[in-house]
Amino acid sequence: MKQESRWSVRTSNTILGQADGGGIHPEIARRWAYVPGMMLMAIARTGEYYNEDAYIAFMKRHMDLFVQENGLIRGYRIEEYNLDQINQGKNLFGLISKYREPRYEEAAHTLAAQLIGQPRTTDGGFWHKKVYPFQMWLDGLYMSSPFLAQYARTYGRSDLFDEAAHQLLLVERRTRDRGTGLLYHGWDEAKEQVWADPDTGRSPHFWSRALGWYAMALVDSLEHFPIDHPKRGTMIGIFERLSRALGRYQEEESGLWFQVLDQGFREGNYLETSGSSMFIYALAKGVRLRYLEEPSRSVAERAYEGLIERFVEADDAGAHLHSICHGAGLSDDRNGSYDYYIGEKIVSDAQIGVAPFLLASLEMEKLREK
Repeated sequence: MKQESRWSVRTSNTILGQADGGGIHPEIARRWAYVPGMMLMAIARTGEYYNEDAYIAFMKRHMDLFVQENGLIRGYRIEEYNLDQINQGKNLFGLISKYREPRYEEAAHTLAAQLIGQPRTTDGGFWHKKVYPFQMWLDGLYMSSPFLAQYARTYGRSDLFDEAAHQLLLVERRTRDRGTGLLYHGWDEAKEQVWADPDTGRSPHFWSRALGWYAMALVDSLEHFPIDHPKRGTMIGIFERLSRALGRYQEEESGLWFQVLDQGFREGNYLETSGSSMFIYALAKGVRLRYLEEPSRSVAERAYEGLIERFVEADDAGAHLHSICHGAGLSDDRNGSYDYYIGEKIVSDAQIGVAPFLLASLEMEKLREK
């Protein structure tokens, strides 16, 4: 297969083709945030795998819009204690390794300092944000835990491996439903939020992208853990258990997953591509790195084929992805109900879906070439 026909390359080229004459993408350049950070990481990983220097340069060019010479990050303030703000920092490690500029290390130390001081639940779980007191969301585990694990490996901080493992295991224990094996979107220790169950503190439904964030958090964190870490085996075990649950809720004909995972073809529910892409990525990478057993490969293969067949297309403007949930969260006006999740806008080509699709494509390509 020619490299140009691979969806990871086609998608990366589509994003690069949207940049202005100076090579700057207006959406990615707008602010330091988790979606632009994920897109930059996906493009840079594709560049590393296929020796496309332009992809890595694209990532660096956009990171340099924010990481100043003194290491301060434009638009970032540690006192927000917002886990979403950590995600773009994952790109710093590649820059540290390749370019050896002190500013990248300073920025990484700042983000690590945020996590070390992050507000916590009584049993040590990171609040998702300062403005979301005593709440853990699955989203936040992806934003923070892989960064923490890679920082721990880069700087020899074994205590931060312990911290990353604690966060991943704690949120799984607090949000997992025994009957389905799926994880609820959020947990409010204080049980004060309108979406929180008065007995358990859990939100009421299983949102596909939220669980996708968590599945990616597990596999991306594990990649950095030493093999003799006392929690590594448990993390791999819960990853395997989760993979079996995902297999049970895979829609039979398409191989994909629904916006609300356990509600099937209930009126308004639909096959959603950002969460499905995240599951494909996590399962494919988990199989490639031998964390998961063989059944997960067939689940990932079938899902990827269904995704390409049903929701991906290409034209003169590049690659396109459809059926993406534009956004969802938990708050007073985002109550976590079924009607809320299916009522959020469904869009095409939003980077919140395109970046996971790029990551999923790259992992499937790696797995098939292994």
